[in-house]
Amino acid sequence: MRALSRLISIWWLACRYRLDELIPSSAPLVTKLIFWPAPLIGAGNKNVPRAERLGSFLQSQGPIYVKFGQLLSTRPDLLPNDIAKELQKLQDQVPPFDPHLFKQIVEADLGAPIDELFAQFESEPLASASLAQVHGAVLENGDRVVIKVLRPGVHQQVQKDLRLMRVLASLVDRAGSDGKRLHAPEVVADYEATILRELDLQHEAANTQILRDNFNCDTDPHPANYTPKVYWDFVRTNILVCERIQGIPVNNRAAVLEQGTDLKRLAEIGVEIFFTQVFDHNFFHADMHPGNIFIASENIDKPQYISVDCAIVGTLTDAERKSLASMLIAVFKRDYRRVAEVQINYGWVAPDTSVHEFSAEIRKVCEPIFARPLSEISFADMLVSLFSTARKFDMQVMPSLVLLEKTIINIEGLGRQLYPELDLWATAAPFLEKWWKRQHSPRQLLRDLKEKAPDYIEDLARLPALTREILEQQTKQQVAAEGRSKRLSFAVIGAAFVGIAAGLLLGATEALPQISSIAPAILGLTGLYLLVRAA
Repeated sequence: MRALSRLISIWWLACRYRLDELIPSSAPLVTKLIFWPAPLIGAGNKNVPRAERLGSFLQSQGPIYVKFGQLLSTRPDLLPNDIAKELQKLQDQVPPFDPHLFKQIVEADLGAPIDELFAQFESEPLASASLAQVHGAVLENGDRVVIKVLRPGVHQQVQKDLRLMRVLASLVDRAGSDGKRLHAPEVVADYEATILRELDLQHEAANTQILRDNFNCDTDPHPANYTPKVYWDFVRTNILVCERIQGIPVNNRAAVLEQGTDLKRLAEIGVEIFFTQVFDHNFFHADMHPGNIFIASENIDKPQYISVDCAIVGTLTDAERKSLASMLIAVFKRDYRRVAEVQINYGWVAPDTSVHEFSAEIRKVCEPIFARPLSEISFADMLVSLFSTARKFDMQVMPSLVLLEKTIINIEGLGRQLYPELDLWATAAPFLEKWWKRQHSPRQLLRDLKEKAPDYIEDLARLPALTREILEQQTKQQVAAEGRSKRLSFAVIGAAFVGIAAGLLLGATEALPQISSIAPAILGLTGLYLLVRAA
């Protein structure tokens, strides 16, 4: 009932903000009928620009909806200009909460007055986002830092939305085979785990440290991707203190261009960083909207990214990485049969899927895309189209790939904002081909063997005991089978004896008076004994 109440609340506010005006004319009639009361309920918002209404609606619904708006804001190439600009405000311009309350939370969690904890504290927030708020400060040793604190009441708001998502996922799961295939409850459960980790700033601190280590930020004087230093003495579930960075927001193209940065190279480096995180590190920043990415204003001849807010990260299994790389390489070569074979062999779709039919569907989707100039081809759209085609053949939805899909949409959106002519394919294809060759090189095979040697030795030591267990089990099964065979023989013979005894009793003649009672009795008792043995 609480989920139903929440759903009604969302519908009411959607009508109030006249979101019905955003529904395409080609939408199903039932969708339009759902919002028939909107002109009456939202009469007061009639003269408010539609982009402002959408932004206000998303903010009114809480963190999950704000994050959805953030994702949309990274794709101005897919949205009307007014909506894209308005949604960009959701990245770090959510209305802040009271700075006095911010100080109270910090003092309560760190156990000391804020003046004792920091040499300076800025009461004016640097940024205010959907889940947290950030203020500047200076430590006693002079280090400039930022303090991030979760919004009061954010846990309760998120739980309300998660409750609704679970109900909707359950309904989708019951909606026939198509609903089952989407694995909506599993996807929601995975998202729930992700968002709850995001509400624990100790997780974010750990993710930040790993990303920092992966790019050798402590030793490399100019890493391609810089992640701020974490001050672990000031980290709590509710609080994160890390290094204050200086940079230009990635969506401020004019400022980046003004400082003389090569935008083409900058966009290409961004793509390389992403693929390095996915395939080499297997640990990628999965919340790369413009509010979390900055461009360094130093060493403009060697462009550098600065990434913050590392709460959401993604990883893939070895099989997922290899299958994804193999599939994308085949796409680059327009080898659609190989694309289909990879998805079948790695279990993305059912093993009995027809390679011929599957590859024909992939060709139908991809060829119109490849008909355009390479600079106009959307890598993200291509990947989404491939997944959509696979889902027609009962592809199982894998949460890790859903997160990757979302991240690629973000990355390409950012790259196209910096350099609209970005040819992501030209950067991705060589990287993946080199990575694939490295994975199958003799050196890598030896490295894998060396890493797994202790496991192999342990398995080898267990082999005699495992062999004995298997032999003992087979022996038991054989004995059991022989026992079943004997019981069956006893049952058949016993039943035959009882049958003969009954026949003798019923068919006894005067020619056999001396055995007419004794023989059937002996045969009958023997048959009953064998039947008891068989049982």
